[in-house]
Amino acid sequence: MAQLRFIVFSFVLSICRTCFCSSFGDQNLDKITELPGQPKNVEFNQYSGYVTVNEQAGRALFYWLIESPVNRRPETRPLVLWLNGGPGCSSVAYGAAEEIGPFRIMPDGKTLYLNHYAWNNLANMLFLESPAGVGFSYTNTTSDLYTAGDRRTAEDAYAFLINWLERFPQYKHRDFYIAGESYAGHYVPQLSQIVYERNKGVQNPVINFKGFLVGNAVTDDYHDFVGTFEYWWTHGLISDSTYRSLRVACDLGSSMHPSLQCMNALKVAEVEQGNIDPYSIFTQPCKDTATLRHNTRGHYPWMSRAYDPCTERYSKVYFNRLEVQKALHANVTGISYPWQTCSDIVGNYWADAPLSMLPIYKELIAAGLRIWVYSGDTDAVVPVTATRYSIDALKLATITNWYPWYDNGKVGGWSQAYKGLTFVTVTGAGHEVPLHRPRQAFILFRSFLENKPMPS
Repeated sequence: MAQLRFIVFSFVLSICRTCFCSSFGDQNLDKITELPGQPKNVEFNQYSGYVTVNEQAGRALFYWLIESPVNRRPETRPLVLWLNGGPGCSSVAYGAAEEIGPFRIMPDGKTLYLNHYAWNNLANMLFLESPAGVGFSYTNTTSDLYTAGDRRTAEDAYAFLINWLERFPQYKHRDFYIAGESYAGHYVPQLSQIVYERNKGVQNPVINFKGFLVGNAVTDDYHDFVGTFEYWWTHGLISDSTYRSLRVACDLGSSMHPSLQCMNALKVAEVEQGNIDPYSIFTQPCKDTATLRHNTRGHYPWMSRAYDPCTERYSKVYFNRLEVQKALHANVTGISYPWQTCSDIVGNYWADAPLSMLPIYKELIAAGLRIWVYSGDTDAVVPVTATRYSIDALKLATITNWYPWYDNGKVGGWSQAYKGLTFVTVTGAGHEVPLHRPRQAFILFRSFLENKPMPS
């Protein structure tokens, strides 16, 4: 009997070893040796590649995992999935390359330099280009590009997570969070809901989901409309008459499918706003500042660290270089179109979008998950007023009333803690908070992970 047990045990152990080696073998194929133009002093591991989420349709999503530096013990750090919105925009282009990733792209489109406030200093960061058709993510079924929507995006993202964890088993049961901004205000809660509901009844789920973080997030069409028009008016961007027209024509409308009257009122508002960057109303658009910025760097040294509105252009150059794609294990199928920061086809033909995420918030707040919402206060696209109206609609009890938070003695923004949700503003930041205020965004992320109030 003892010998039989030993034989069985040895057999099971051999199977486990095979599975273990196979899983780690797969992930080693995705390991990035070095990116073109990468600085020398890089002390963290990177992986990138594809995970199939639907074999029948041939949908595969591209990911980029950037682990914490070795001296920060990445094996003890949580895993955070980052999603950008659009819909149809790339998490590699925005989240990784110009917001919270460890690298920034120089204007030459060839050289990288380090971001000292990269979020992988605090967590292992997983960037996902989603849905299929965005960035390097692809589908072998052309109709998928014209039928993408919230529902499929969430299901595919969940399938990605389950399959990715099989390739990276060391992240199973690790503390896991989901974060994102803009239209990921839909993606993040919807994926969170799927993970939470499918974890129900599972004693030790492999996705050890703890909560989510969203910034300048599309949340509720009605409140987003009301809050956005109010922001435009109170910041002097539109006339009184246009404000009144917008309130009437776009009342209770859908942000994804506005009425003709609403569209006409929005066109008038756009003309009145003029040539500004609506994502950051107090900074110049790219075409107006590209020459100015480079000419003033010699006289004003701080300009080299200032917000560069042309970063998106540098991404288009860098990620379309063949040597970069090869290093990233990207575009392995030879996609017939160039890599873009956003897919117009996916965005323009978006199929389904619920009017409100508030019911999901209520469900996940009741579940006790950690939920933080933040807002840069110079964004006119999904402004702070829109987010405040949406949060107010949840009718949550206040735990800590509105207070200023500080960074080195200066006000970094304001915060309010509700029962089940924390809201934080970042002063002077636009739609992409970590792009405009990298240090303050880093402090915000650290406070979220530690589940501590903003420093006061």
